[in-house]
Amino acid sequence: MKFVICLLVAASEVAAQPQALNWTAEQDHQNMMDQLGIKSLRAGPSGDETKPNHANYDESKANPFPNLPDALTLRSGKRVTTAEMWWKQRRQEIVEDFEREVLGRVPKNVPKVTWTVTDTANTMVGANPAISKQLVGHVDNSSYPPISVDIRMTLVTPAKASGAVPVMMMLTYPRGAVPQRPPTPGADPPATEQLIADGWGYASIIPVSFQADNGAGLTKGIIGLTNHGEPRTPDAWGALRAWAWGASRGLDYLETDKAVDARRVGIEGVSRYGKAALVAMALDTRFALVLVGSSGEGGAKLHRRNWGEAVENLTATGEYHWMAGNFLKYGADKNAGDLPVDAHELIALCAPRPTFISYGIPEKGDAKWLDQEGSFMAAVAAGPVFRLLGAKDLGTATMPPVNVGLLQGKLAWRQHDGGHTDAPNWKYFLAWADRFTASVQ
Repeated sequence: MKFVICLLVAASEVAAQPQALNWTAEQDHQNMMDQLGIKSLRAGPSGDETKPNHANYDESKANPFPNLPDALTLRSGKRVTTAEMWWKQRRQEIVEDFEREVLGRVPKNVPKVTWTVTDTANTMVGANPAISKQLVGHVDNSSYPPISVDIRMTLVTPAKASGAVPVMMMLTYPRGAVPQRPPTPGADPPATEQLIADGWGYASIIPVSFQADNGAGLTKGIIGLTNHGEPRTPDAWGALRAWAWGASRGLDYLETDKAVDARRVGIEGVSRYGKAALVAMALDTRFALVLVGSSGEGGAKLHRRNWGEAVENLTATGEYHWMAGNFLKYGADKNAGDLPVDAHELIALCAPRPTFISYGIPEKGDAKWLDQEGSFMAAVAAGPVFRLLGAKDLGTATMPPVNVGLLQGKLAWRQHDGGHTDAPNWKYFLAWADRFTASVQ
């Protein structure tokens, strides 16, 4: 009888929980503005060069805030001169600034994820036999049953591997979400085929399976689950941080799979997922290397650059959900020059692990909106941290021509002659990555 009563009480408690707010992005955005006391935001520049408010592409106007935050100077003003000072002091300061003002914090009450292999099959990846595992990471939602969250991931490893293999985690869209273009004649094989042929595995993880890519989804998904369907506070995580959190939970699983060498797991993404891959690499030191594809503003591009997409674009209703609520301040009474950190420090947080920054060219669709040069400048500015930690950086402050890579160090750069993709850089990335992962035993 007591057992039945307990069940009835538990059921009534679940039923009594309010449903998640079903706000539009505009409603959620306004709520955050109200929390911060913001009356209005500056409009971001337009990507249409025929518009009066089009983005700046005049290099003479591109650097209104030329003095970047110094990655190797403590808040106290003391210079960081040793690796110990970096790891014990300066790195924590930079992470704190990013989490408070830019990316948001992962809440302390984020629930546990339990992974299940739902299917295992023999398959072919190009001409190479492989083993595919379908995985679901179920997030414990007992604290708020109205929201259910599952992380979707597929792990593919070479069937003929003699032992555990390195794996690239690839942040991807759901199947069918992006139209598939026919392969270009003479193009390289898909990245997945190159990986398996080179003895690597890959894990395709779908970020929108656990956090939607819009402001209306902030009261749902993993962010909504931890907030019990209520709006965020200003320092709470945005979608980029949530996607990076999900990648880390995927890495938790990979550490348990005997087919995977967990010491050699990298992460990759393009565009908004390039931003998320960089965030994951920066904040989870278990990731061994990263390929950051065409990441632009909010990724490898300097916020302080007045070129193409700007901070004000990230504070508007279309993209604000990527960031912490506090980031809206920099599109209102503050500006990019007031940010305590910038993209070079996000790259620096990856040091000394291998970090490859990739872009294409505007003529093929990798729009100048992304500011390839501003991203190169950020990589150069991250160099002192790599050098301090004993890793070779780019080795130059001069941006090389298209199709000329800077691939000798653990900080690498290559701008290919393709579009908004990292596909043409995979063969260069793999050869570069093999040099640094082969010695890991």
